[in-house]
Amino acid sequence: MNRFVLNETSYHGAGAINAIPDEIKSRGFGKVMVASDPDLVKFGVSKKVTDVLDNAGIAYELFTDIKPNPTIQNVQAGVEKFKACGADCIVAIGGGSSMDTAKAVGIIIANPEFADVRSLEGVAPTKNKCVPIIAVPTTAGTAAEVTINYVITDAEKNRKMVCVDVHDIPVVAVVDPDMMSSMPKGLTAATGMDALTHAIEGYITKGAWELSDMFHIKAIEIIAKNLRGAVENTAEGREGMALGQYVAGMGFSNVGLGIVHSMAHPLGALYDTPHGVANAILLPTVMEYNAPATGDKYRDIAKAMGVEGTESMSIEDARKAAVEAVRQLSEDVGIPADLKEIVKEEDIPFLAQSAYDDACRPGNPKDTSVEEITALYKKLI
Repeated sequence: MNRFVLNETSYHGAGAINAIPDEIKSRGFGKVMVASDPDLVKFGVSKKVTDVLDNAGIAYELFTDIKPNPTIQNVQAGVEKFKACGADCIVAIGGGSSMDTAKAVGIIIANPEFADVRSLEGVAPTKNKCVPIIAVPTTAGTAAEVTINYVITDAEKNRKMVCVDVHDIPVVAVVDPDMMSSMPKGLTAATGMDALTHAIEGYITKGAWELSDMFHIKAIEIIAKNLRGAVENTAEGREGMALGQYVAGMGFSNVGLGIVHSMAHPLGALYDTPHGVANAILLPTVMEYNAPATGDKYRDIAKAMGVEGTESMSIEDARKAAVEAVRQLSEDVGIPADLKEIVKEEDIPFLAQSAYDDACRPGNPKDTSVEEITALYKKLI
């Protein structure tokens, strides 16, 4: 049996944020906690949504104690803020950090027996749906607005906790490319490669099946076609990436990922490496490693990436073509080629063990080990 979980409602396209007041009112919500990171508030991105709320006469309070890799402390502060302000729903504005924080807050409010944030790691046996969340992404990458996953950093232990819970999915996703237009090139590239990693890992993960494959192949095609344009801030590129990352999220949320993500998570926890950058650097090397366990799927990936003549290629040539197309896209959008400027060799044993213990590792198409993950890190430094 396979299960698929998606938002109740999603809105797509320029101006989609204007649907937020009707969703709030029709669902009977009285007051909103707006969760957004301080930079988005500082640069007026969040204001695009709060202006819509103001014009509709909807009461709200801002919560901005959110870091790029949100911590246990951020979640605890959000829980206290939600209780104090008397809200009954959350509008999360931002990338994965804002939405992940909102998910953890919403779960704890509805399931107070999980007030210890560490108890949410893995698949926590929560009983109640989280506080209703309306998620408004400002980056085209994480797809947190449509996933049942969130990641919280345990700063004391230098590790990221991957949490998976069907109760945390936002009830409404509002995917408005206008909310992404102010992203700088570097962030656009990193989050876009994160989305591509979701699509590729989701396509080859052990849990993949026909329904998820449909989403992932289409997502790879959309992302390959639009990421370069999005980095140059074209309207077509932005709109394409807004859709592509969401489609990838529809798939991987339901079938899992692999060791690109499990290796990226400790890099973020230990060095605060942007998640998309870590994924992008790791992806081609891990694809090469996984290739023998993927059947003919890399041929499909190569074709979706725009490689011509894939039908006549040998399976080995198709696999090489897929990896090279991913590597070329990463290079074209300015992602570093290796981890030399990030990883200290003496940290590799900790990184490898953390990656092996990560919740994404079991989904990898090829069974792995701490030793093999160690070798992959070393290959990139």
